[in-house]
Amino acid sequence: MSTSPTLYKIASIPGDGIGIDITAAAKKVLNALAAADGSFGFTYTDYDWSSAAYLERGWYMPPDGIETLKTHDAIYFGAVGWPSVPDHISLWNMILPIRKECNQWANVRPTRILPGTQSPLVECRDGGAKKLDWVIVRENSEGEYAGQGGTTHGHEKYAVGTEVAIFTYVGIERIVRFAFETAKARPRRKLTMVTKSNAQRHGWFFVLFSDRIGLGSFLLICDFSRYGVVGQGVL
Repeated sequence: MSTSPTLYKIASIPGDGIGIDITAAAKKVLNALAAADGSFGFTYTDYDWSSAAYLERGWYMPPDGIETLKTHDAIYFGAVGWPSVPDHISLWNMILPIRKECNQWANVRPTRILPGTQSPLVECRDGGAKKLDWVIVRENSEGEYAGQGGTTHGHEKYAVGTEVAIFTYVGIERIVRFAFETAKARPRRKLTMVTKSNAQRHGWFFVLFSDRIGLGSFLLICDFSRYGVVGQGVL
């Protein structure tokens, strides 16, 4: 007895510029994948939360935008930003609210050379594509993205502005665990941590948590000329 494919509801936010192009291309890829598998499919709802629309109406995302997104199974976000709109407006009026309210705490970026494409990195040319095969994991909701801070005496010459980076045990544990589990599933089983802990000292305490949460130990490699501090996880 045949069963109907599972349909996943996708909120599509093409945004601006290349975001429009990659969203259209991504839909083709997803639909081709669904057709080849046969057990699932996708339905898309497009939302014009672009900078062009912002310039016309004065807002990126409507007041009920987050609740609307939560009715979907996933969000496909293209790219947002345009020279005529200050970058912080789209960041704080749409991108960060989506991250926070939808609890998108892991920013995961696979990086490798696909067949038929040419890398701008010289060492990856002429058959060297296998030299670049990374997955970059970045905490997406805390640190400087927490939005904590403010200004005092804003119109005076002694005005003070603060930006407070937030690091919580829960947020640290889940991103460290996620990074380790991702690395364990990779062929080389190698994890490299890149931080600015030479200057940002107090958020570095999550290294101390690695043994507590059963993730192994860290070998710290100081290379301030390139990265600050790099930690390599032993899996």
